[in-house]
Amino acid sequence: MYKKSQKSVHAYISVVFAGLFLCFNFSAFGAETLDLNTALQNTYRACVNIDDDLHDLKVLAGVNTAVTAVGTGLGVGAVATGLAKVGVDTDAEELEAELQEEIDRLNQLALEQTYIDFIPDFDVEFVNSVDDTVRTEQSEIEEKQAKLAELTKKSKKLGNWRTGLLAGNTATNIAGAIISSKTIKNKGLQEQIDECISATKALNNAIIVAKMNGEDVSEAKNIYEACREYVDISPIKNRGKGAMISSTIGAGLGGAGTITSVMANSDKVRNDNTDEGKKKEKNLNTASNVLAVGATAASATATVFNATQISAIKKVVKVAEECKGALN
Repeated sequence: MYKKSQKSVHAYISVVFAGLFLCFNFSAFGAETLDLNTALQNTYRACVNIDDDLHDLKVLAGVNTAVTAVGTGLGVGAVATGLAKVGVDTDAEELEAELQEEIDRLNQLALEQTYIDFIPDFDVEFVNSVDDTVRTEQSEIEEKQAKLAELTKKSKKLGNWRTGLLAGNTATNIAGAIISSKTIKNKGLQEQIDECISATKALNNAIIVAKMNGEDVSEAKNIYEACREYVDISPIKNRGKGAMISSTIGAGLGGAGTITSVMANSDKVRNDNTDEGKKKEKNLNTASNVLAVGATAASATATVFNATQISAIKKVVKVAEECKGALN
């Protein structure tokens, strides 16, 4: 009987303590929780303008993707033009060697003709054959000189095209770096999103209390469901930073390639027909082509970063649009 009574007392004490514990917890919860209207107002103020800020960021990223894509196209054109120029220069070099051989043969024939002229009554048929050979050699030399002049003109034109395309690539990379720097300056946006997340958490607490009090929480619940999905926007910043670095590298390489191309295509370098001069021209052309490849690769990388940045922005924009729609 005594043991049974003791168990009843223990059970009673447990119930009392449990009741006190629940009362204290609900009192503390209620004390920290905003009323539903205040929580809704705070959520509206914290979340409603994020969509507009994201729209501006999305536009910048879209413009930058287009700019760096154009730069990539210009870089590809510069590389292709540079390689075409290499082919033309090789043909011109081979033709120039052939032409020099023709000139050397013609000079030899001229010496023979001079020797014949000093000998009276020389064999007429032999003299005629020498004259025919000289005329043939002269005709071939003139044809090759005309072709060499055409190749030289084409090489010069291709060099100018390469310079222009590289300059365009450099300009787009500079523009891309500037635009990218603006897309990564989103500290205020991150803070605004953090405030929105905090406000939606407070709204959820207010919904729980309001529901216990028998209030209608359907609208508040819709707002909470729409606005609670915000994610970390650091990928937007990281991809923008990657695009900025790539564009900066591309601008440096493209600028160096443009200068090198101008030097390689200058009359001073092209007209220096010494072995050293020809070697210098070839090295400058090679350097310009290599720099064009590097600048193009950097532009392409920046384009990829910009495209993936847009993808990351779209994920946040979707939440922002749904949240704003629920708030309005």
